[in-house]
Amino acid sequence: MKYTQLGRTGLKVSRLVLGTMNFGPQTDEADSHAIMDAALDAGINFFDTANVYGWGENKGRTESIIGSWFDKGGDRRDKVVLATKVYGNMAADGQAWPNHDKLSALNIRRAVDASLKRLKTDYIDVYQFHHVDRNTPFEEIWQAIDVLVQQGKILYVGSSNFPGYKIAQANEIAARRGGTIGLVSEQCLYNLAERRAEMEVVPAAQEYGLGVIPWSPLHGGLLGGVLKKQAEGGRRASGRSADALANSSVRAQVQAYEDLLDKHGLQPGEAALAWLLTRPGVTGPIVGPRTAEQLEGAVRAVELELSEELLAGLDEIFPGPGPSPEAFAW
Repeated sequence: MKYTQLGRTGLKVSRLVLGTMNFGPQTDEADSHAIMDAALDAGINFFDTANVYGWGENKGRTESIIGSWFDKGGDRRDKVVLATKVYGNMAADGQAWPNHDKLSALNIRRAVDASLKRLKTDYIDVYQFHHVDRNTPFEEIWQAIDVLVQQGKILYVGSSNFPGYKIAQANEIAARRGGTIGLVSEQCLYNLAERRAEMEVVPAAQEYGLGVIPWSPLHGGLLGGVLKKQAEGGRRASGRSADALANSSVRAQVQAYEDLLDKHGLQPGEAALAWLLTRPGVTGPIVGPRTAEQLEGAVRAVELELSEELLAGLDEIFPGPGPSPEAFAW
């Protein structure tokens, strides 16, 4: 496994991030524990979760599964850089009582304590704002965060799904307050098929020293060899992938992508991850394996070296917006 600094911090994290969203809804506790053990064995030390994972009446279940794994000992907690998120409505019936969601100082205080209890730990390494809260000023948010840092409950703060201007606003206000390091990471939708983050989010993150953590690196399975799997009688596309493939131009694009990688003798999913690891500002993509076998394929991506010819071919199939701001400003 390879490691890098998380943005401008001194924190060393693996170039792959273990996503845990499937733990509970799709992967039972025993298999989830096995995947986390396998991740550590592979050198992955950066684990990502959120308080709402588990979904519906099982919100919080994923954090609890991680907590029970930590509770097994063996230096598991000490080896992991743990990231979780706050924002979502945690009421099982979806009817949150006032101040039990989003980013008010009151909810942040309640949410972090609830996450710590489920995770069976006394601190969170990277506490992430899951979404922008348009109704809470950053002055209030940073005041709440300062208290949690002083209490030792969190160490760093990151954002998720923030536009570039909100990254700038958050860190400018943090700088004016003084004594607050501000955002150190941004978790965003970013992959070969969805490159809009290159317009504003990635440049803002680089300017302010945030590590970029792409989620959905295979774009819901679209970049994981979906057409070849269908042709071989394997798992059919569903959800976002199925909707996208209904568009004939997208289907042709994906076919060209798979043909190109077949020519180079590469697996599509591994190549899609390896491509993200070549992108400026990227710390590491989030991989969310349902099985240990899927994790093994992701780990192989870290060692892949993509040729200039292949990178050029991928740009032809999935052209990005171009350099910022030239791509949209002149």
